[in-house]
Amino acid sequence: MKRALDVSGVDSGYGEVQVLRDLTLHLESDEIVCIIGPNGAGKSTVLKTVFGLLKPWTGTVELSGRDITGEEPEDLVRVGMGYVPQVDNVFSSLTIDENLKMGGVARESGLQARIDELYDQFSILDEKRSAKARTLSGGQRQVLAFARALVMEPEVLLIDEPSAGLAPNIVKSVFEDVKKVNELGTAVLMVEQNAREGLGISDRGYVLDQGTVAYEGDADGLLDDPEVSRLYMGGADYEGVEGE
Repeated sequence: MKRALDVSGVDSGYGEVQVLRDLTLHLESDEIVCIIGPNGAGKSTVLKTVFGLLKPWTGTVELSGRDITGEEPEDLVRVGMGYVPQVDNVFSSLTIDENLKMGGVARESGLQARIDELYDQFSILDEKRSAKARTLSGGQRQVLAFARALVMEPEVLLIDEPSAGLAPNIVKSVFEDVKKVNELGTAVLMVEQNAREGLGISDRGYVLDQGTVAYEGDADGLLDDPEVSRLYMGGADYEGVEGE
């Protein structure tokens, strides 16, 4: 299976504050991979660095074999990478349809056909296409954020904390939509604080602690690992870098 994403030996941070230390991970083209870990471990920093919002201090990032280290986000969108941030991931004042069109501004052709495909896949959006995004529930907003990122047909989609702020009864539905994204042919690298739910839909996982990979392996193996469970799924307190 083709490697969709390769991150090798990456150091990164904010200003002079180092957050990531010799980070190495990969994503196959058919996978969902989940990054878990305590608050402040650097999980969101991984996605920001991969997507070019932060520039790596050292190391390389490759997308399907192409070196994209340090490239700008707008360029990465054009070559096959999407990003769904934890907050501000839709335009609240725009309709669903307008949000999807904004997601495809860099497409050279076939925008409406692609949007129609996404309406077919995410029927809740089709039913509300003229509604303002601000009127949607938290779960519906996440579906819109996923669909907007998919307009460009990315090979890799980075998703930051998809369950954040959602009611427990909505979380499972949102994770089902993450699975649907993957089934539509996009590899997913996801950061998730809800470790059990995140790993539960994933093929593999990485446990990040203090900016470095502490554990990695098949998702089921991590879920069954008593040490991982004790340290990272049992509510252990942790003081880390602000703004992970």
